[in-house]
Amino acid sequence: MGRPRKFSEQDVLTTARRQFTETGYHGTSVDDLSRATGLSKGSLYGAFGDKKALFQRIFEDYCADSDEVAAAMLEGPEDQALDRLRGWLTAPDGHTGQPGCLLAKATAELASEDDAVASRSLAAYEMLLDSCRRLVEQAQRAGHLDPAADAEALGGLILTTHRGLEALAKAGVDVKTRNRIAEAAIDSIALPVS
Repeated sequence: MGRPRKFSEQDVLTTARRQFTETGYHGTSVDDLSRATGLSKGSLYGAFGDKKALFQRIFEDYCADSDEVAAAMLEGPEDQALDRLRGWLTAPDGHTGQPGCLLAKATAELASEDDAVASRSLAAYEMLLDSCRRLVEQAQRAGHLDPAADAEALGGLILTTHRGLEALAKAGVDVKTRNRIAEAAIDSIALPVS
C-alpha cells in the first residue's frame, strides 16, 4: 500500500493549468511543473502520469468548464439575451486582463499534431457557437435583433469577438478600450431602441 498523498489534487491541477496557460504545452517542462506545484517529478508522475496525461486531464476539465459557461449563458428570460451577450463580451471595471484561454492556446499549439486536442477543441467551440447562436435567436424573438439576420453567423461573430477580446486582454490592452469594442460589436447588430 502506498503512502497517503500530502497534497491537494485540485490545487496541483490549478497550478499546473496556470503553468500550461502561461507557457504552453511545449514550453512547459516537467521541471517547470515540479517547481510550480512544489511536488517532485516522481510525485507528479505517480499522481497524474506523464506530462501529456496531466495536460489532457487539465484540458478536459477546462473544456468541461467552458461547456458549462456556454450552457449557463442560455439561462434567463429571452428579453435579456442581448444583455447576456453584452455581459459575456465586457470585462468588469478594474479588470486588468487574464492569463489567457487554455482552449485557444491549446488549439493553436496542439490541434494540428494531437487528434484528442483537436477533437475536444472542436467540441468546445461548437458548444460555444451553438450557445451564441441560440442567444441570438432569443434576442431576435425578443425584438432586439433583426429576425431575418443569420443567427448562426451572428453567433459566430460574437464568439470571434470574444476570442479577439481575450487576445487583446492578454496583450495588455486596457479594459476601457476592450469594453468599447465589445459595446460596438453588440450595438452593430442590435436593432435601434425605439
